Amino acid sequence: MTTREWSLLGIAAISIVVVYGLMEAFPQYPSYYNLADTRAFLRVPNALDVLSNLPYLLVGAAGLIEVSRWRDHTPNAAHKRHYLVFFFGVLLTAFGSAYFHWRPAHDTLLWDRLPMTILFMGFLTSVISELVSLRAARVLLPVLLIVGVFSVFYWAWTESGGRGDLRLYGLVQFLPIVLILLMLALYRSPPGYVEVIGYLVFCYAAAKVFEQYDHEIFSALGLVSGHSLKHLISGASGAFLLLWLKGRNADAARDRERLGDGLPIG
Repeated sequence: MTTREWSLLGIAAISIVVVYGLMEAFPQYPSYYNLADTRAFLRVPNALDVLSNLPYLLVGAAGLIEVSRWRDHTPNAAHKRHYLVFFFGVLLTAFGSAYFHWRPAHDTLLWDRLPMTILFMGFLTSVISELVSLRAARVLLPVLLIVGVFSVFYWAWTESGGRGDLRLYGLVQFLPIVLILLMLALYRSPPGYVEVIGYLVFCYAAAKVFEQYDHEIFSALGLVSGHSLKHLISGASGAFLLLWLKGRNADAARDRERLGDGLPIG
């Protein structure tokens, strides 16, 4: 292993030690279920929080269609399984999140969080495959998916026993962002990749702010809540990645055409 890879492992290990060594177990606070916008529309309760999950559905479906079309000669093909998992997670998040917001409760929140762990781990391994090692990403994908899914069931189990512990799920949600930013700093990226990942990270951070200030935003705007805006910006953010992937394949196709015509690649 290289120094860079040891650095990534070291940061992950330190984060785990800090979380479990310095933080006490903490539950899901009941206030999380007290969402600002409870207006119904056409018998849909909490309508905007439910319907604002549409971007997840559209981006997830479009991503799965695009990735399923990749052939072995395209530059994206080597990373196919990781992007399939990512966009599948995005698609499932549309249904899981809509289900939770239809009836906000402990048992429905589990189905909101499960697909998000698929999304997180698919995204993390896609970055590993692009920047670090395709082989490492293939080995890590099933392991990380198991950890992600387990983190949600573990939280639900501890919550039902009256001693909720969100620490592992918190690591699954936030540690990948730290590792991704570190990988971007340590490894050479494909053209335009830093920018698109930057957009995704910015949208994710903005979505967390909207979520945190759900009631304040709804009070200020009246028409839409912070939680609905969170869905819109985070759901649509995957489109940046999808457009970049389509562009990379399109550029490669143009290069092949130029070579076929006997022209040099510029």
